Amino acid sequence: MANTIDIRRRIRSVKNTQQITKAMKMVSAAKLRRAQDRMFAARPYAAALREVLSSVATRVAELEHPLLETREENKVLLLVVSSDKGLAGAFNANVIKAAMSAIHEHNWTSVELLPIGKKANDFFRRRTIPIRREATQVFQALSLETAREIATSISEDFTAGRVDAVYVAYNEFKSVIAQTVRVERLLPIERAWDEVTTAIEYLYEPSPERILSELLPKHIEFQLYRALLESAAAEQGARMAAMEAATKNAKDMIDHLTLTYNRIRQASITKEIIEIVSGAAAAG
Repeated sequence: MANTIDIRRRIRSVKNTQQITKAMKMVSAAKLRRAQDRMFAARPYAAALREVLSSVATRVAELEHPLLETREENKVLLLVVSSDKGLAGAFNANVIKAAMSAIHEHNWTSVELLPIGKKANDFFRRRTIPIRREATQVFQALSLETAREIATSISEDFTAGRVDAVYVAYNEFKSVIAQTVRVERLLPIERAWDEVTTAIEYLYEPSPERILSELLPKHIEFQLYRALLESAAAEQGARMAAMEAATKNAKDMIDHLTLTYNRIRQASITKEIIEIVSGAAAAG
């Protein structure tokens, strides 16, 4: 009887866990919808900003700006975008692994980290790689102001020569069940507009040089903001998939424990019947 009591207790425990995973899946589904809406709304703006930046850059004969200065990458700042919470499958492990691989693959003389998210901060805090600053609880109230604050800080470090390049590692949202880890360079800004040509002539006020100097910092801000939005949506998708898998595993475990419980009860009842029949036969 003790075995059946233990099994009933395990079944209740697994059912309680299953209810929690179901609730977390529903919460993640609701948060995913909001995160997707913000992410999809940001993508056209990012594309339009890039188009305007390219158009203005073609009108500047000698393009010189501190954010475009290419130097030998000796001192590098690496931003690692993770989540503040776990239970999201391999979401955090994948981006941390990609960041470590990028550090080992490149011949960077000196590397500093800027972990964005509690999980990355907890991981790298126990490592020997120096951390320039911490950015936790970013996703509690993610806004463009948050991205602007971080972008301003890294831009100042780059223009002052404290770092030679800035990279960001994050999870890009592909679908609810698929995320792709990206390691992209934020600074210096790549001159991807060098080959862009257009037949339309515009009149600029103020000058193209002035407009470009205003657009480049905004470009950094929004590229970082887009990466944070992508990561936020990918996190909810990963957690939703993980909780769905956990719910299914809980159901399979409940079925297995229920079957085991019924077998033990059946064996116990059969044994009692045999004892009763044997006792009656002996008395007769």
